[in-house]
Amino acid sequence: MPTLTIDGNSLTIDDVVRAARDPGVKIALAPAAERSLEASRALVDAAVAGGRTMYGINTGFGKLANVRIDPADLDRLQVNLLRSHAAGVGAPLPAEAVRALMLLRANVLARPTSGVRPGLVATLIQLLNAGVVPWVPEQGSVGASGDLAPLAHVAMVVMGEGEVLNRNGARAPAGPALAEAGIAPWKFGPKEGISFINGTQAQTALLALLVHDAQVLWRTAVGAAAMSLEALRGTPAPFDPRIHANRPHPGQVACAELLRELLAGSEIRESHRENDPRVQDAYSLRCTPQVLGAVADAIRFARDTAAIELNASTDNPLVFDTGEVISGGNFHGQPVAQALDVLAMTLTTLQAISERRTERLVNPDLSHGLPAFLTATPGISSGFMMVQITAAALVAESRALAMPASIGSIPTDANQEDFVPMGMASAFKCRRILANGQLVVAAELLCGAQGLDLLLPLRPGGGVEGLYRRVRAEKPGIAALEEDRPPAPDLERLAAAVAAGALSPP
Repeated sequence: MPTLTIDGNSLTIDDVVRAARDPGVKIALAPAAERSLEASRALVDAAVAGGRTMYGINTGFGKLANVRIDPADLDRLQVNLLRSHAAGVGAPLPAEAVRALMLLRANVLARPTSGVRPGLVATLIQLLNAGVVPWVPEQGSVGASGDLAPLAHVAMVVMGEGEVLNRNGARAPAGPALAEAGIAPWKFGPKEGISFINGTQAQTALLALLVHDAQVLWRTAVGAAAMSLEALRGTPAPFDPRIHANRPHPGQVACAELLRELLAGSEIRESHRENDPRVQDAYSLRCTPQVLGAVADAIRFARDTAAIELNASTDNPLVFDTGEVISGGNFHGQPVAQALDVLAMTLTTLQAISERRTERLVNPDLSHGLPAFLTATPGISSGFMMVQITAAALVAESRALAMPASIGSIPTDANQEDFVPMGMASAFKCRRILANGQLVVAAELLCGAQGLDLLLPLRPGGGVEGLYRRVRAEKPGIAALEEDRPPAPDLERLAAAVAAGALSPP
């Protein structure tokens, strides 16, 4: 059985995706990280014994930071913090997102700056390895001081309180679930409660999963664009490498190269090379590298942000090897929230240009000889008329959701936390936009494949033909349209294949 060893420094996005989506992956703590954590914890214990005033360790929290706590109440302080902050509401986060945030929290706590006992990290790892998934509401976090509410709900389960998702996805008490798994509830000590919930791990977990899925969607969208170009008998001339070498944005260059690979060897292209009255194609075809290239560059920005955040010290205060315990603001989620908003906007762009190509495929005024709505009997049959309408509805929704949340601060905690990033709101919107994008690209693939059928016996480029065959394969099993049928099942199966990467060009 595969094992993922965490050390606080080397976790990758691929690691997160693998552990989140495959409960069979086992997690372990690197021995060197455990030793460093023991040394860090000794510094915290010495500071507490010395009576130094340290935020959140022997003081109250937020606006109550000036309240000094009696040494006899330090453990109770941490437990009260966790219980009081478990204030999330709404539907639960998906199990894969909760597993990802637990992995990220364990990885960050494994850093020596956290100053927690190694046993806390070990308990989190036990929960992951036993498949115990806390019930974590998706609403209630403003992203500073970190994702307080979501992480508090996880901490409640670590204590043996709160609720978990059972095998049926329903809420169940955590205590019996821990007992069944043979896991002893953790008793939080000084600093451990605040270290656990001060951090960006909920929004970062979602960003990591979204970045991975966005990259898969991007390659599939490029494949769909190539298929549409063939079905519409467009020209690949705008993908000439010399054009893009003179404006060498990395995403643009990569997109043009992938398009050339997909379109190579096309019989359809040769069929209209001569005597084509069109001087140039519409923007949605001709400018695919410029538009989807910009999308790729934005996804890379979000990926780079996530990669840094996975192994960053985002709890508070931080413990340094000098023995200093310093309060700061690394828990502030602005970098993550901003990346999520950029991702949401750019995935809206991806689906918007995809929908425009779908419109060209079904519109007889724009499709260059394809029958209206891609049916052999327009009039008596409506063909794919509603497929474009559904895509348009999804794009409109995504545009409404794409307004950045990270610019919408509302002060909290009696104005002590007077500028917050709203990262979980950004993640909530981005998840919906991604799902819309998968459906919109599925709509283009559905119409593009039908368009290729109507051009037979002419064959498209080798890469496009391979994509076409996968659309028509047993899974997802989308047959050519001969008589009108409900397109919803086809769209759902295609969208699932898009999400799984089954239609992404190799």
